[in-house]
Order: sequence, then C-alpha cells, then structure tokens
Amino acid sequence: MILQQRILDFYSRQGVMTSAGEFASMLNTLPNDVESLVRIVQGLGVYDVVAPEFYNFTIPKERQNEIHIRSIEKMLGCLLAVDARPLTVARPVEKRLICRCRNFSLLLLSMLQALGFSARLRCGFATYFNPGYFEDHWVCEYWNTTQKRWILIDAQLDEVWREKLKLNFDILDVPRNRFLVAGDAWDKCRTGEADASKFGISFANLHGLWFVAGNLVRDIAALNKMEMLPWDIWGVQPQLDEQIDNEHLEFFDKLAALSHDPNESFHELYKFYAENSNLRVPKTVFNSILNRTETI
Repeated sequence: MILQQRILDFYSRQGVMTSAGEFASMLNTLPNDVESLVRIVQGLGVYDVVAPEFYNFTIPKERQNEIHIRSIEKMLGCLLAVDARPLTVARPVEKRLICRCRNFSLLLLSMLQALGFSARLRCGFATYFNPGYFEDHWVCEYWNTTQKRWILIDAQLDEVWREKLKLNFDILDVPRNRFLVAGDAWDKCRTGEADASKFGISFANLHGLWFVAGNLVRDIAALNKMEMLPWDIWGVQPQLDEQIDNEHLEFFDKLAALSHDPNESFHELYKFYAENSNLRVPKTVFNSILNRTETI
C-alpha cells in the first residue's frame, strides 16, 4: 500500500510540461470531476488536420505552428491571447487552440493533476480512426479511486468526432483493445500477432516497426513525466524506415516489458530511464515536422 500511494503521489504532481505556471489558479478552480474536465478541454482545442472538414474552419497560416507548443503554460498563454475568458467557457472554433491528440490529452492531464488526481499520458495506437489500422495516438490515463483501476480517456473525441467515427464505446473509459499502449503494440508486432505495417500514420504514409519503437520511447518518457510532441526525435529512436538490429530489438523488448504495468515496474522503469542517456529526453530534440533541432 505504501508503494502504491507513492506511485499515485508521483503521478498527481505536475511536471515540466504540465505545470501551468502563471495560469495555475485558473486550473485550481475548475470542476472536480472527469466528465466536466473533458468537456472543457473539448471547448478549448480544435484538431488541425480535420478542422476544415469537421468544423468548417480553415486554420490561418500564422496559427498553424500552435501544434508544436510543448508546455501547458505556453499553450494556455497562446489560447488566452486569442480569447481571455475563463477556461470553462467553450470557445467558437476559430478561437480555440490549434491541437493534435497529444495537446488535448496534455490539457486534460494538467487539469487533473491540478485538482489532485493521479494521471499520466500514454502514447500508442488507436483502432477507431481507420478500420484495420492502428493509428498513432495519445490519450490520458487516470486513477479512478472508486474502481481502483487506471482508466483511459480520449479527450479529443467530442460530439463531432464521435458522430463522424460512429464510435460505440465510452470515451471516458476507452477499452484497452481499442487503444494499445506502445509497449503492447510492440509485443504484438514482435510475436507476429499483428502486422507492423499497419501501425503508424496513414495520412502521412509513415508506418512500420521503427515507428512503433519511436512511440515506445515516447511512452516511457511520458511515464517519467516528460510528455513530448509526437514528432520529437532523440536518442535511441529509429530513423525513418530504419531496420532495427538485434541489440536494439532487445532494448525495445525491455522497454515494452517495463511499460506493460508501470505500477508493478515503477522503480525499475524510473531507474532504467534515468540511467540510459539515449532514452532520457535531452536538452534538445529534433522536431521532425519542422525539420529542426529545438531546445526543451
């Protein structure tokens, strides 16, 4: 019980990316229930790729780089510069923060932690965007004190998304077979249970075991409270279409094993991350969309 509480305490504290800084007081006064927080997040962000089709909103060129904002403090600063009203007020689409899945999930994570919930981001693959494929995706995972289990939430999926995708599950409790954390995806690909070419980003034609390995590294970093951009590259992550040698296959096997049950392996996972310089997030990473090195 003492170990379990230490783990819950660790994930209830905000980290580098989730600290709201000067906007902390705005989070501390939000409703103290998960469903309300998810609705708030959905009223603050719009997913850039589908904005024209789903929301009839063409993103101005000068705002397209908002998806690259890493920290909550900067995300909130950008959002409030456009519309300074309280976060509980849903913005019209044109006044929302331009987001990707990680941004929606990070907003929810920061709010949950500000209110004392134990929560963390998970990087992996969703089955519900493109039938037959496992699409790169991020969700938030929180500890439900009543049910005494970790629950996945997909805050990105507002009513528009749910209608477009014809979803038949509760976004506040995403089934584990509809979203695979990266370690589970890795194991399925390694054992031949799943085809690695089905894992990645379909619209960008990026897929393969190298992609799964990259997400595995990002998931391990997120479990250590370094929630990076989905296209941030550093250290041991394979390059585009790289064939992974046996030594690195074993390394990623180890990561997958540690990530299956982060509570059971918490201390080993934390220690392994801290001791491996090619796994830890460094001071600079490569933004593969903007094709440049950036300081964290």
